[in-house]
Amino acid sequence: MMAVIVTAAAALAAGYLLGRLRPWRRAGDWAADQVRHAGTWVRGGAGRQAVVVLVHAVTAPRTSWRIMRTPATTTEPTAPVRDPEWVASRTRADKGGTL
Repeated sequence: MMAVIVTAAAALAAGYLLGRLRPWRRAGDWAADQVRHAGTWVRGGAGRQAVVVLVHAVTAPRTSWRIMRTPATTTEPTAPVRDPEWVASRTRADKGGTL
């Protein structure tokens, strides 16, 4: 009877700790951040890539499937458009005067 009580207490404590630490969510968040913000995948090496892909596929299978199906796109920052006639079209406030 004592073994059953000790086992139940250990299971309760382990469940409480896992609920507080949330290792599943932390692993999923880490993998999602790595996929999103790692930049070039070659930087981490093949072992790191395998771990990231495996953790991401296990913790978020639907998101992983969607990411794997979409082709990779390069996002270029947009350059500001400069008005060649900015001198002619500026207002008095732009010139430093008062309205």
